[in-house]
Amino acid sequence: MIAQLTGKLVHKSPQNLIIDVGGVGYRVMVSLTTFAGLPEPGESVTIQTHTHMREDAISLFGFTTVQEKNIFLKLISISGVGPKIALTILSGLPANDLADAIAREDVLRLQSVPGVGKKTAERIVVELKDKIAKEHALEPASHTGGSRQIYEDVLSALTNLGYQRAAAENAMKRVEWNDMKTIEAALRATLKEIAKP
Repeated sequence: MIAQLTGKLVHKSPQNLIIDVGGVGYRVMVSLTTFAGLPEPGESVTIQTHTHMREDAISLFGFTTVQEKNIFLKLISISGVGPKIALTILSGLPANDLADAIAREDVLRLQSVPGVGKKTAERIVVELKDKIAKEHALEPASHTGGSRQIYEDVLSALTNLGYQRAAAENAMKRVEWNDMKTIEAALRATLKEIAKP
């Protein structure tokens, strides 16, 4: 199974990309979120991948973060949710927003994604709520070290979720740290900055 590809980005579109790895071009299907984070063609790129095998085809699905890949794998473990629907969901709701919607049992938000009906949205919430809540739970800050310690904790959390350190730090520069009393509040504020175009 191919779990990661590093090579030259030959072509990209909102649906798929081609990566040249040692002279072999791999076609990888991606979400809009992953597409938005890609460099220009001709540049080097590393993509986390999932190899999906069927009797008649072998397909690669790619992600710029480990978090998006993990949520994709959880989605396709649900009966009735195939890889293409999972990518559509991740295109309509980036990984953080999707995790938030599932944790809050926001079925209507899931239904806002084209192709996701009420039954599918409810099944996603029922099957993934506990898993998502467990993985995304962050304990409140128990120290009195102030915003600097919260800053360090948030940076650590973001890098553990798969964000590039430089991208996380750039987003964190736009957050008003004096207003942040907990890790959760700071993390939410930073993720909002990351999600901005």
